[in-house]
Amino acid sequence: MPFSIDRVVPWGRSAAEYQAMFGLDESDLGGRILGCGDGPASFNAELSAQGRSVVSVDPLYSATSSAIERRIDRTFAEVMDQTRRNQHEFVWTHIRSIEELGRRRMTAMRRFIADYPRGKTENRYVEASLPELPFNNGSFDLALSSHLLFLYSEQLDMDFHLRALEEMLRVATEVRVFPLLQLGGTASPHVERIVDAFGPRRAVATVETVAYEFQKGGNRMLRLRRKQTA
Repeated sequence: MPFSIDRVVPWGRSAAEYQAMFGLDESDLGGRILGCGDGPASFNAELSAQGRSVVSVDPLYSATSSAIERRIDRTFAEVMDQTRRNQHEFVWTHIRSIEELGRRRMTAMRRFIADYPRGKTENRYVEASLPELPFNNGSFDLALSSHLLFLYSEQLDMDFHLRALEEMLRVATEVRVFPLLQLGGTASPHVERIVDAFGPRRAVATVETVAYEFQKGGNRMLRLRRKQTA
């Protein structure tokens, strides 16, 4: 059966994976970055330790460290079991085995848990959720969304995607979303409509290939950039 988790689950990825998924270079990492729906990823923890500017938003951040850790422990086995039963949906080159996947994900999530209390006091982890963000216009140079938009296309409709992307573009000069597949590995029906919708708006929408593929066919990201006004 296809990968069928029907709710957003806490699942963390590392800074190295973020850099590969979003094609981030040094100039990107030097700007003000917003991560939307980061959950227990270690991206914020790792980059903040390097002196970078990163803010993450997620409704998960209403919870305490111990509550998040318990939720991770409850869902980890379920996600790993579904991945094991659907190995054919994934490319086992960047990550070579189910066991390696589990180690990588848990390492990233444990690093997040260790950083979370300090990050909360520094306002790096903000309780918020798309399609409404508690930031002023242009607060960030780059807004990222990993494994939320498009992945949950059946749960989050086209209107939600459009409003979420407009909001991200309000607070950031550029927006990147990865991947463009939905759960089960099929193309999201929202991508083409989103690109068409932003055509007449004050943004340039492009779909670009990146040097990362774990879900089969999942090596593309959406990039939105504000159009320059005269």
